[in-house]
Amino acid sequence: MGPTRKPNVCRRLSHRALGFFSRDAGVVQRTNLGILRALVCQESTKFKNVWTTHSKSPIAYERGRIYFDNYRCCVSSVASEPRKLYEMPKCSKSEKIEDALLWECPVGDMLPNPSDYKSSLIALTAHNWLLRISATTGKVLGKVYLASYCKFRYVSWDTPQEVIAVKSAQNKGSALARQAGIQQPVLLYLAVFRVLPFSLIGVLEINKKIFGNVTDATLSHGILIVMYSSGLVRLYSFQAIAEQFMQQKLDLGCACRWGGTTGTVGEAPFGIPCNIKITDTPPLLFEVSSLENAFQIGGHPWHYIITPNKKKQKGVFHICALKDNSLAKNGIQEMECCSLESDWIYFHPDASGRIIHVGPNQVKVLKLNEVENNSAQHQISEDFVILANREKNKSENLPTVTASGRVVKKKFNLLDDDPEQETYSHEVYFDRDLVLHIEQKPSRIFSCYVYQMVCDPGEEEETINRSCEKE
Repeated sequence: MGPTRKPNVCRRLSHRALGFFSRDAGVVQRTNLGILRALVCQESTKFKNVWTTHSKSPIAYERGRIYFDNYRCCVSSVASEPRKLYEMPKCSKSEKIEDALLWECPVGDMLPNPSDYKSSLIALTAHNWLLRISATTGKVLGKVYLASYCKFRYVSWDTPQEVIAVKSAQNKGSALARQAGIQQPVLLYLAVFRVLPFSLIGVLEINKKIFGNVTDATLSHGILIVMYSSGLVRLYSFQAIAEQFMQQKLDLGCACRWGGTTGTVGEAPFGIPCNIKITDTPPLLFEVSSLENAFQIGGHPWHYIITPNKKKQKGVFHICALKDNSLAKNGIQEMECCSLESDWIYFHPDASGRIIHVGPNQVKVLKLNEVENNSAQHQISEDFVILANREKNKSENLPTVTASGRVVKKKFNLLDDDPEQETYSHEVYFDRDLVLHIEQKPSRIFSCYVYQMVCDPGEEEETINRSCEKE
């Protein structure tokens, strides 16, 4: 066999423009990623800092948009230099946006309104309004008033781009009530909406009588996940709960009589009544105990990842089959590292079944496959490893002055991670030719650094000419 030919970017771009690829959309996507990979992996490619900004409020990033001042200001990062898309009018503290999601229109669907074809931000305000905001202009396209009986604080995807869950803050009661031993029956609420068309599924209460001392609860892919301080995690079917315990179906914008009061669902001051009240223990789908409630499901067939519920087991991960709780072969993963922050692990979001194990100085990509000659059992094997380009076990000499004035140098080994860089949170995003780094400093100053991919002009021109000559 001859040497492997390097991907020719000019040829790929020419073929793409002429439509030479299969009608399968996946082929085009893989070709685009191949072009991007060829450009990124060139030795001449560098990422240059083109923009830096600082803020006293959190900075968020979502699909080419950078959000400042509690989502009030939006900047596009797609251009060669970030530019402001919009800035909403200043508002009071009670009207500020506390959490938000970016919703994008599905391809090929017939939608009722022209505005539905454009991306929008689904935002939750501090005074319990759920807003739909144009992602390009900042104009409010629609709004729903949630309720006055609790404080809603978080919004997340139940099913990505289809169903959202709005979660309230936990109802811990007043300090006086806690001192008096008065128990709060309802711990938190979950309001669930279908995004397109925007409609209410229901509002569910998580109460102590049914679930006990719950520390947190959330929805994911139609599964109600309930967590306890002991590390116990329990899973229930939200659909089964809604069908069994929904007291009355509610429609946004329609008149409703509830508890002796009449109003319009989703409008102030009536809001949305809690219409799913569990009166009996629902069927349990699955339960497991894990340190700090760390629990994930993924892979093909379904597997889950937990950390055994003991403090000394922190940093040890068990990968088990969901159907029978059996440990996969090589299913105990532990990374040898000496660092301030522990390593972490997750199923790859591309639904490939791969598992990503991240440490301070390396990234392991693992894969789940069948054991040879035993299709009933699965094993974890290492696909490849990415090592950080840094000196390992670097040592330094620090001078120390004794009482007599003599200078003594003490030698010590550095940790795998740098304490000066990891005493606060970092977020890094790679989006085509851009890398964004968002950090929060101890003084609660947030910074955003934008880096753009550039190539050495001389080397780039030579590479393009050589590629085009081969065409």
